[in-house]
Amino acid sequence: MILEADHDLNNLIAQYYQPRLIAQEGHAGMGKGMDGHAGKDLVVKVPCGTLVWRLQAGDASMEKDALENTPKQTRISASSGLRPLLRASSRGSALEFDLSSDKPEPGAAPGARPNGELTADLTSHGQKFILCKGGRGGLGNRNFATATRQAPRFAQPGEPGEEGQFLFELRIIADVGVVGYPNAGKSTLLTAISRARPKIAPYAFTTLHPQIGIVEYSDFFRLTVCDVPGLIAGAHRNLGLGHEFLRHIERCKILVLLLDMAGTDGRQPWDDYQSLLDELGQYDPTLLDKPRLVVANKMDEPVAEENLKKFKRRIRKTPVLPIAAAFDQGIDKFKELIREQVAEAAKCD
Repeated sequence: MILEADHDLNNLIAQYYQPRLIAQEGHAGMGKGMDGHAGKDLVVKVPCGTLVWRLQAGDASMEKDALENTPKQTRISASSGLRPLLRASSRGSALEFDLSSDKPEPGAAPGARPNGELTADLTSHGQKFILCKGGRGGLGNRNFATATRQAPRFAQPGEPGEEGQFLFELRIIADVGVVGYPNAGKSTLLTAISRARPKIAPYAFTTLHPQIGIVEYSDFFRLTVCDVPGLIAGAHRNLGLGHEFLRHIERCKILVLLLDMAGTDGRQPWDDYQSLLDELGQYDPTLLDKPRLVVANKMDEPVAEENLKKFKRRIRKTPVLPIAAAFDQGIDKFKELIREQVAEAAKCD
C-alpha cells in the first residue's frame, strides 16, 4: 500500500469513511508451471501535510478489549463535534475511540502521540511513501522436484503482507495563517481577499474547521491563506478544540494576528493580543519566532479609533494595520504586506 501526497486534496474524509484499506491479493499459481499474477499496488492519495502515526501494540490490545466490551448496537456511533474521535477497524467491526484524553507527555513534541511513532510526513505534491509491503510469493511443487522425487506433494506458501494500524493526521500547509479570537472577523477577511466563502455570522465559533483561501494578484502570483477557527484561553491545554486548531499553524510561513479593535464581545484588544501570544508560546515556543502581522479589524466602528490609540500606547513598537474587512477598507495594503512578508520568510528558509 502506497501513500501519495496530492495538492488537490485538503481533507482526510475519504480515509474516515473507508478506514480499512486492503491491497489486492496475488493470484495463485496455475498449471503448466505458470506463476500467478502479482497483486496490484493500492495507491492512496492524501493531502499535502499529512502525518502518519503507527500505533503501537498496546494501542491494538486496547482497541481489542474495547471492542469486546462494547455492545453491538453501539459499535458504530455518530461522531460528535465536541471531541476528537478516531474510527478504526478490527476484523470487520468498527469502533470509535475518544482521543481527547491522550495528552502529550512532558517534553514531547507538540501534537505527538505518546503511544505512536511518526512513520511519514508527506509535505510535497507527488511524494510517495510505502506504508505496507506485500509478502513474497510462494514456490510451487515443481520447484522441489528432483530426479528421485519427480512429483512432490508439497509446496511453499506465499508470505503474508505487512499490516498495521495507523493514525492519519492533517496539518494544513499554507503561506499565511490567520489567528484570532472567535468573532474577530477572520472569515470576513478571508472572503474579502479570496473567493473562499466560509460561513459568516455574528456569533462565536461560526467556523468549526480550518478554511483555505487563494489570494490572487494581478501578476498571477498566488498565496494560500488558512483561516484558523477562533482560539480561546487555554487552547494550548486543548480546551475547546485547541490542538485541533493550533496544529494547523505550525506549517504556516507567517501569522496574522487579527484583533477585534471595536471590542464587540466585551474584551479589550490589547488583552486579546497578549492572550494570543501566550497561547501560541505555551503550545509551541517556535511559533513566536515566525514573522507575524498584527491587524486591527472592524475599524468602521466608532469606538475602534480610540481603542487603536490605547493599543499603541499599551503595546509599543508593534506596527498595526487598521482595516475594515466587511467594507474592503485596507484590504489592498493587507495583501501587499502579506506578500512581502512571505517573500522574506522564503528567503530566510
